[in-house]
Amino acid sequence: MTLDDPTTARERLIGALREHALIKGEVVLTSGRTAEYYVDVKRAILRPAGFRALATLVAAQAAEWGATAVGGMTMGADPIACAALAGGAEVKAFFVRKEVKPHGLSRRIEGPLLAPEDRCMLVEDAVTTGGSTIRALEALRDEGRAVCGVLAVCDRLAGGAEAIAEAAGAPFVALTTIDDIYPDRPDVPTEAG
Repeated sequence: MTLDDPTTARERLIGALREHALIKGEVVLTSGRTAEYYVDVKRAILRPAGFRALATLVAAQAAEWGATAVGGMTMGADPIACAALAGGAEVKAFFVRKEVKPHGLSRRIEGPLLAPEDRCMLVEDAVTTGGSTIRALEALRDEGRAVCGVLAVCDRLAGGAEAIAEAAGAPFVALTTIDDIYPDRPDVPTEAG
């Protein structure tokens, strides 16, 4: 896989999100809130161009923070953690289940075993309130793991970034915001109003 430079990768990611992930119309978010649009990040990042761009950006952020493991709550984090590997990051990928499964190894955190010295980079596809990322953070802390930072593909600018940064006590970075993807959305106050 040929990777882009980070600036080009970010531009390609924004383009892929605008083209494939932005859905206009009323939808209920994971947080329970109702919105007039939805960003289904997976529709963009599970295509070759979006995935390549994501791989470049996630691997670069993992290197910057010295992460040795990348993951988060399953489904939202799964393709992002895999993109880190595809981008050449020297990390373990992991997935946090919503609850421990009652069979098999009964693990809440799936993937290679995380060592006490691992520096975990939490990842999320889209952040609104930050609830699922904070649940993943709690699962890691319950197992004694340290978080070196939190990365989201899209921040909806609804307070989740601040809640996550406070809970994590670590930096939060969003590769894009809703302003990048849908700048003329209906819930943006105008200067006249």
